[in-house]
Amino acid sequence: MNRGRDLAKNTIIIAIGTICTKLLTFLLLPLYTSILTTEEYGIVDLFMTIVSLAVPIMSLQIEQGVFRFLIDSRKEEKKKREVISTGILFTVASAFVYLLIFLAVSPFIHNEYKYFLATNAVACVLSTMLLQISRGIGENKEYSAAGIITAVVTIACNVLFLVSIHLRVDGMLLGTLAGYLVGIVYLFLRLKIYKLFSVHYCTKKTLKRLIRYSVPLVPNQLSWWVFNTSDRVIVSLMLGLASNGVLSVSYKFSSIIIIIYNIFHMSWTESVALHINDGDIEKYFNNVFNKILYVFVSLGFCTIAFMPIIFKILVNDNYTDAYYLIPIPILAAVFQVVVGLISVVYIAKNNTKAIANTSIISAIINIVVHLLLIRWIGLYAAVVSTLASYLVFAIYRTHDVSKKYFKIRYDARKVFLIAVLGAGILVCYYNKSIYMSIAMMVLSVASAIYLNAGSMKQIYKKLRRKYV
Repeated sequence: MNRGRDLAKNTIIIAIGTICTKLLTFLLLPLYTSILTTEEYGIVDLFMTIVSLAVPIMSLQIEQGVFRFLIDSRKEEKKKREVISTGILFTVASAFVYLLIFLAVSPFIHNEYKYFLATNAVACVLSTMLLQISRGIGENKEYSAAGIITAVVTIACNVLFLVSIHLRVDGMLLGTLAGYLVGIVYLFLRLKIYKLFSVHYCTKKTLKRLIRYSVPLVPNQLSWWVFNTSDRVIVSLMLGLASNGVLSVSYKFSSIIIIIYNIFHMSWTESVALHINDGDIEKYFNNVFNKILYVFVSLGFCTIAFMPIIFKILVNDNYTDAYYLIPIPILAAVFQVVVGLISVVYIAKNNTKAIANTSIISAIINIVVHLLLIRWIGLYAAVVSTLASYLVFAIYRTHDVSKKYFKIRYDARKVFLIAVLGAGILVCYYNKSIYMSIAMMVLSVASAIYLNAGSMKQIYKKLRRKYV
């Protein structure tokens, strides 16, 4: 099987699980926003934000090293067991240390939901480790199935706890914990971790390799936390939890783009890591890079264009202010896709230090711009700072990879066209007249067809050869 087919196959397998689960979660947004107040929704979002900060610090991103080294060890049973055993033992030990520290400081934390910071963080770390093991050994079907199971259990518990038992914030946090736990049990049994894991296979040499690879990813992950979640902490502190609830809803729509991209990113990372030393890697990379970029530009434009309809259906009237914020995070998400597409080169080259360095610079830009603007433009400061930092991030990584490894090539004519189309769609969006909305929808669909015409023709020819 060639590189393209491998990439497509793995992407489809991962997509089935991820899209189904995220779609279910997204469709329940009307339920969540109708039952929870903006303040309560802000509390839930803030707690999950803090958990996402604790996880990389606790794990030292060791699961990323496990995934990367398992790719190289799939045909060597002993090395595979050494990587899995060492990674799991380190994760369990770090989770135990985290719990001890939490118990020591918990008397000073005066919040009724504080214990979820311990339980949900530990469950998330263990779940992430098993998911990366699944990917590393090539069991993408199990990875996808675990994602479906985790999401279904989480959603079912959320509905039960919110609608039937009326637990509100406790119900949302408890439902998330239940989803993690069921997913952990499923992967532990399906991957037969009890056969792969043994203390005897844990070695200092393997641990040093994992740490050397993974630790530079911690500041990188913290930088991503700054991008994706520090805005909400700043808004909660300076504008209040209700404002954070509005901001959280505005990010839900851009998160769709990132969720879909992350599906591709998993198989893209594996593909580039396996073929980074091929003689035609530059041609292969740029071909896929530009095609995928056009797909996500089109998705971003169409999401903005159809938002006047989507927003009224999915979001309660209490969150109307979120409507005006939405296009900016969507544009930021497109630049985040560019960053993600390029970053796999560093991973394939085992150059995780470069990932950390570029991430930190952009994270600092995000915080500084946000703090400078928040008193002037309020909630808009959060989304504008995110857009600015991702733009700088994308430009820097393009230059850095082109200089160190191979040239990243853009089609200048199409980039100019994308800029013009984007400006036109934004003008129509904020005008809010029915005629402008119709024009915006037509423009977005037409641009999507034009940008992806080449890819659609290739898909059509392949399907015709296969089925006609």
